[in-house]
Amino acid sequence: MSKPISLTIASIMLIAHLAAHATSTGADATKPAEPGAITIISPQDYQVFQRTERSQGTLLITGTLPVAAKARFRWRSNSGAPSLKERWIDLPVTTATHRFSKKVYLKSGGWYRLEVQAYQGKTVIAETQVAHVGMGEVFVVSGQSNSTNYGAELLKPERGLVSSFDGNSWRLANDPQGGCDGSTGGSFIPAFGDALAKKFQVPIGIASTGQGGTSVRQFLPKGFRVRNEPTTGGMKLIAPGLWESDGGLFNRLTDRFSALGLHGFRAVLWHQGESDAGQARAGYPAERQITGEQYFEFMTMLIHESQRKAEWSVPWITAQTTYHVGDPSDPEFRAAMKKLWDSGISLEGPDTDTLREEYRSGVHFNGNGQREHGRLWADKVGHYLDTVLAK
Repeated sequence: MSKPISLTIASIMLIAHLAAHATSTGADATKPAEPGAITIISPQDYQVFQRTERSQGTLLITGTLPVAAKARFRWRSNSGAPSLKERWIDLPVTTATHRFSKKVYLKSGGWYRLEVQAYQGKTVIAETQVAHVGMGEVFVVSGQSNSTNYGAELLKPERGLVSSFDGNSWRLANDPQGGCDGSTGGSFIPAFGDALAKKFQVPIGIASTGQGGTSVRQFLPKGFRVRNEPTTGGMKLIAPGLWESDGGLFNRLTDRFSALGLHGFRAVLWHQGESDAGQARAGYPAERQITGEQYFEFMTMLIHESQRKAEWSVPWITAQTTYHVGDPSDPEFRAAMKKLWDSGISLEGPDTDTLREEYRSGVHFNGNGQREHGRLWADKVGHYLDTVLAK
């Protein structure tokens, strides 16, 4: 659940004077509100909402007032200049709970500043703001280490229009990314977000959920069983030659779906495969190696189960990624990954096997590799968005 944003503004009413006046006249006057805070639950600062059309989308404003009062809001551009929502608009307030809630349309672009006031009569008794609210494009990122914080360089978005969501809170998408594996390294996400923000002129939101060194088998829902233990382990042995998923990584992924809401993001971006392709050739036990056809079957299961859990047809965009040092391409697994595209199970993502030694520090990316990785993803996602937004 999102963490609330609270700011406190002291009441400017002359309480002592009014109380004295009520006593002297014997009037049954209502005591004005004590100083308090407006709590904004949604939106959060730096939150990006998924637009539903090229020009706009819907978001929900929710929160609570400190006392029984009326409430109103307005939008401004983040620079403080007047916007199309310069005028104040009433917020419906539930008297018993002091809670307000309203769905509003917001034009694509940003950042916007949301201002909320509570008032009694003509007097403003409390006010607050959320400084950065965006209507743009949101993506969930998952997979193994090169989807997360294993890059050599800590990157920052250059345009200031890229933010990240760790499952609880939003912030600018400076590396390392929150909500996923790796706590000290860099990622492709700032470069990817910058490229998309430049192309579409809207804020970009990213929720990263990956885990380094993982097989597709480890992302399967709880209780799903396989005959080959992943090279890096991570599954429970329940019988000789039979391993079971604990569902942890699947839940991490689908928990982001739930937190962002129904149709609350554009697609899943999936980068995974190095821990499944070529394991036997790399010297790992042959009995831990799955086939390309098994990879296709497990990925199909993962995608369909995630869509079922989300209760909508979440698009997946999947990369071709089989690179190992000294073994930069695995034809069997590349064919399985392409089969996902050809079968319509997923959409075509980048071919990251094209990023060879000059872009790498071992199997992971150096700074140039992170930037090029981001560009490759932005090219594919940008083409997809061009198609979707043209409809």
